[in-house]
Amino acid sequence: MSNPPASSLPSRVTFAYLTHRNLGTVKKLNSVLFPIKYSDKFYQDITAPEVEDFCQLIYYNDVPVGNICCRLENKDLYLMTMGVLAPYRSKQLGSQALKCVIKAAASHSKPKIRRIYLHVQVSNADAKRFYERHGFKEVGIKEDYYKKIMPRDAWILERIIESEDKQNQGTPQS
Repeated sequence: MSNPPASSLPSRVTFAYLTHRNLGTVKKLNSVLFPIKYSDKFYQDITAPEVEDFCQLIYYNDVPVGNICCRLENKDLYLMTMGVLAPYRSKQLGSQALKCVIKAAASHSKPKIRRIYLHVQVSNADAKRFYERHGFKEVGIKEDYYKKIMPRDAWILERIIESEDKQNQGTPQS
């Protein structure tokens, strides 16, 4: 997947694939956005070529303000992290990033992705509502998912992915 054409997004918002050159920026953003420290393996994995369409930096006026990172798990896409710095929230940046990932998942063929899923800490009702607005449904609760933060339980949310053809034409594929 290539990045969306500039004309399809407000001119102030752009996305960039994650590379070893911008990994320091991702680490800095994550240290501010999330209450846990991610391993070196996490950062190595998010720059792998097979996930480049699913791991991106979010820029607003050429300033890095957030990121989204996913990993492939057989025919599933696991959304590991998504965050936008507080002053830039409510500008649709997270929504645009998530839509790009959903579109990339729908057009991915090797393997064909059947769903995107993620965990949301049960105390984060705002995040849960955000994902529900984007077609995700609660499918369960994972007890003791978080080891170092409270509360430890997480909602499991998922969105079933339809192929790009079904989304665009509304007709079943064989």
